[in-house]
Amino acid sequence: MERPVAVITGATSGLGRIAAFELARQGYRIGAVARSRSKAEAFVTDLKEVTDAPVDVFHADLGLTAHARRLGEEIAAHYPRLDVLINNAGLHAFAQRVTTEGFADMTAVNYLSPFVLTGALTARLGASAPARIVNVASEASQQAKTIAPAEDLRRIGPYSRRESMALYGRTKLMTIMWTQELARRLDAGKVTVNCCDPGFNATGLGRDLPGSAVLQRVLNTLKIGDPRKGAGIIVRLATDPALSRTSGGYFSVRDARPPQCPEPGRDPRVQRELWDETVALLAARRSAG
Repeated sequence: MERPVAVITGATSGLGRIAAFELARQGYRIGAVARSRSKAEAFVTDLKEVTDAPVDVFHADLGLTAHARRLGEEIAAHYPRLDVLINNAGLHAFAQRVTTEGFADMTAVNYLSPFVLTGALTARLGASAPARIVNVASEASQQAKTIAPAEDLRRIGPYSRRESMALYGRTKLMTIMWTQELARRLDAGKVTVNCCDPGFNATGLGRDLPGSAVLQRVLNTLKIGDPRKGAGIIVRLATDPALSRTSGGYFSVRDARPPQCPEPGRDPRVQRELWDETVALLAARRSAG
């Protein structure tokens, strides 16, 4: 396969769609992960209208870690090499939803499934060195004032719309923590992993909020929250030669000093605790069938 390969979750809309189009223009073969078949078909049609880059579609519900594991196996079997993995799919749920696996939907989509998918593809990425992993975090991570991995991973109690921001932020804090712990476990000469704050973007992330579609159209008309900027930092982390050996970083879309992991999750010991608790939780879930 002559073209480099980039796999992107949440590729059919928002930041993922824009990033996928840009990477295709740069010559990448695109592996688009989608839940909706109709959106995936529209994505492929639109992409083929602007570039001749080949595209492959993989269907999965990232609310389920079993789907993420199967997806990783499918992608690894499909591609002899994998140059870039972008964990972009995200969800801001304004009320609690518990998956059939017993996890909070927001925790599953934003953190657990990317963790599982990346783990399933680490060997393929390592064999394709140099390769990169890009995790999309959020400035909302600052809303999480505490982190207790064992409890927070298992938290499935109800919450209000107002409380949802802190819980969403905690899943994004977990993303930053996991990124930095993973970087310590990988050989940066072979595979790098970084995460980013793409800033405020008028995308479908808050699609559960009543009136969100109308609000998004207004913001787009006013050119507020232009998702092209957020997609730009994702593409940069995936392709910029200057970042080829950088790993464990947290980058902001703003041209300013890179932010640090928010304080509750900054200590490497807490990051390691989150990793260990995640592995134990997922192992228990698999053994339970």
